[in-house]
Amino acid sequence: MAALTPLPALAQTSEAKFAAWLRGVRAEAARAGVDEGTLAAALDGIEEVPRVMELARNQPEFKMTFERYQEIVVSPERISRGRALLAENRSAIDRFAVPAGVPASIVVALWGIESNYGTRLGDFDVVPALATLVYNGFRAQFFRAQLIAALKILSQGHVGLAAMKGSWAGAMGQCQFIPTSFIAYAADGDGDGRMDIWTNKLDVFASIVNYLRRVGWRPGVRWGEEVPAGTAAAQGTRIVRPAGAGGPTFQTTENFRAILRWNQSDFFALAVGLLSDRIAA
Repeated sequence: MAALTPLPALAQTSEAKFAAWLRGVRAEAARAGVDEGTLAAALDGIEEVPRVMELARNQPEFKMTFERYQEIVVSPERISRGRALLAENRSAIDRFAVPAGVPASIVVALWGIESNYGTRLGDFDVVPALATLVYNGFRAQFFRAQLIAALKILSQGHVGLAAMKGSWAGAMGQCQFIPTSFIAYAADGDGDGRMDIWTNKLDVFASIVNYLRRVGWRPGVRWGEEVPAGTAAAQGTRIVRPAGAGGPTFQTTENFRAILRWNQSDFFALAVGLLSDRIAA
């Protein structure tokens, strides 16, 4: 009779290494105040997600022209949908936006660009996705902070484990906050003690406004505007030419810089401003 074939030593070693690594995460999260019940629910039996590393290692180089980016991100469909949703949610958005001096159309534009108005939240379980990135050494320090923050969010009861969905990189909910941004900026819009940016629009709108307010949004100041080629920057403004010398020229303000705190891409910040203007028009 043939001897029972032992499991490959490599697999045993790999699983043992992952288990040992997870014990370190558990200990760090416990020191950060995460309760044992949350740690057991979130980390017992957790496995790596191979698809996460495929996506992390094969991010396409960003070579899109500004014109093409604008066609996709500030599409006629997104503008018309944004106008309809602004009308439908005006009082809910204004509850947070008006006191902060943030135009409601800016809130809607960020909502639209980040999650297509709450319809694209990402379908990765956030904790296994983040654990996979950290264990494999992909921007490990940054993503370890995100993993500990995600466990804190679960421990605080803002979302259930099964509902904590996001992108492969852990951007979560309708405003696509990474976990540390959630802890810093998410807001409880309806006063129920939870900050549910996945399913609660009041929390989504409150969180977007709170983020902008906290990073220095100035009431009464536009994000910027298109200006003639050759225009010089006025004091406190910056000229942006996203398509180079032959393309459009924008004079941007400190509120453009506030949008850049959300995502450090001129293409992104211009798209937010332009979509906001077209929704408001």
